[in-house]
Amino acid sequence: MSSTKLNSEGVLLFEQPFVRVPYENYRKVFRATQRNIERELGNVQTVSNDLLKRSKSREVNLEDAAKSVDGMIGRVENLKRKLSELQDTAGKPTLDVTRERLQHLMAVETLQTTGSLDFSRWADTRLDRWLVDWALRTGRENTARTLAQDRNIETLVDIDLFTDIRRIELALSKHSCTEALAWCSENKTALRKIKSTLEFELRLQEYIELARDQKKQEAMAYSKKHLVSWQETHLPQIMQAATLLAIKPSTTCGPYRRLYDDSRWLDLIQAFRLAIYNLNSLPTEPLLNLALYSGLASLKLPSCNDKSSHNIDCPVCDPSINTLAREVPFSHHANSTIVCRISGKIMDEDNMPMMFSNGQVYSREALEDMAAKHNGMVTCQVTDQKCEFSALKKVFIS
Repeated sequence: MSSTKLNSEGVLLFEQPFVRVPYENYRKVFRATQRNIERELGNVQTVSNDLLKRSKSREVNLEDAAKSVDGMIGRVENLKRKLSELQDTAGKPTLDVTRERLQHLMAVETLQTTGSLDFSRWADTRLDRWLVDWALRTGRENTARTLAQDRNIETLVDIDLFTDIRRIELALSKHSCTEALAWCSENKTALRKIKSTLEFELRLQEYIELARDQKKQEAMAYSKKHLVSWQETHLPQIMQAATLLAIKPSTTCGPYRRLYDDSRWLDLIQAFRLAIYNLNSLPTEPLLNLALYSGLASLKLPSCNDKSSHNIDCPVCDPSINTLAREVPFSHHANSTIVCRISGKIMDEDNMPMMFSNGQVYSREALEDMAAKHNGMVTCQVTDQKCEFSALKKVFIS
């Protein structure tokens, strides 16, 4: 087996989402923990300050004080129970996933060559992860789960994340913004950091639905509560939405017809998917596709688009893969490599190019094999020109 020195940095280029997803999950656990602590200890602090104030003014008796202290102790014990449950159900499992993924990536640092058996096993696991990712993105959740269980890689793939994405997208396809808005609320700070307008678009859509149903009073109340706060950045859209109350859904006026158009729901699905991908550093394309793109870009040549010069051993020339290859640039080679279209082998000083009088070139080995089978005669694969092998000219590569 041939070996090449392993470029671990190149291998890890694809792996940012691999660690980012459990990190984001644990950040949510941390925020939930923080909210519980702030709420419960805030109440304890309030009761404590009130008790201290009353004790100084001698307005409290021992029985009331004991009840207040018991109440504070109860709140603290309740907080301890909540935090323990949160840690057991979400915190510890998320940390375990993070640890396993980091150990999986650290294994690459110990590998020296791509030809080792350990790297082959690691690469097989990576391919399985990419296949699961592709299946999840294309709506094949059962296939993804089956593959993950069969390969024992449940902790190395993001089935729960994509299940959540699917759930929210399904709700949006049924014209419900409730689930997506709940997700926005959970990730408000992160969405603000990436300057996402998803929440505004969702609020606007709910307003549009009220206008569509001619619920004008409810629509105005909704606008005051949820849209006015966005006026610094979305005032023109809010003003246009206000005018919508005087326009029926059957309108033919372009701007308002677009607001009433059901295609906005598809736009919301795309906007939600883009937002959740950004938050988890997930690419918009499946990881499998990106890996194929990078490999195809290193192999693609102008001749790959010419059916007459297809190479049977070239992945780019394969009809089933060529569709992906159309989207990538040609590879850059300082020195060209000439490949025989008959045998698919590289032509070099040991397998010299031989030229027909029409200028077509093939490898010496392929033509010698052809001549041996046809009494010294060879045939050009492009023009069907026939001649004796001895009439061919050698081509020297400089």
